[in-house]
Amino acid sequence: MSQGSLISDVQDVQLIDLINKGIAYAIIAAGFLSVIFIFVGGISFILSGGQEDKIKTAVSTIRYAIIGLVITVLAVVVVNALGKIIGISTTDYISFAEIVRLIQNISDSIKNSGSSTSGSGLR
Repeated sequence: MSQGSLISDVQDVQLIDLINKGIAYAIIAAGFLSVIFIFVGGISFILSGGQEDKIKTAVSTIRYAIIGLVITVLAVVVVNALGKIIGISTTDYISFAEIVRLIQNISDSIKNSGSSTSGSGLR
């Protein structure tokens, strides 16, 4: 095996891993945002106070969030089916441990950026 083909194989593997992780994270983000918007719509509905226009806005928010969640689930099914055909496996990257690690990394970065700006004035 030559040096050039080894580098090409490594780049192909990295590209496939990058595509897999990108698809997996996009699906996770879409599902998470759909659930967040369902909660926002529910809170808006509760706080509408019986006003017709606010109720319609809240109901449409919930409706579109549920449609988004259904599309996300269908996307998972389609991506996994196509992935099996062409050899890409996103399910390897969508594990509960990976999701928890990603959320912890995001929350740690938010905490670090918030503490560096807010705590500098007091001693």
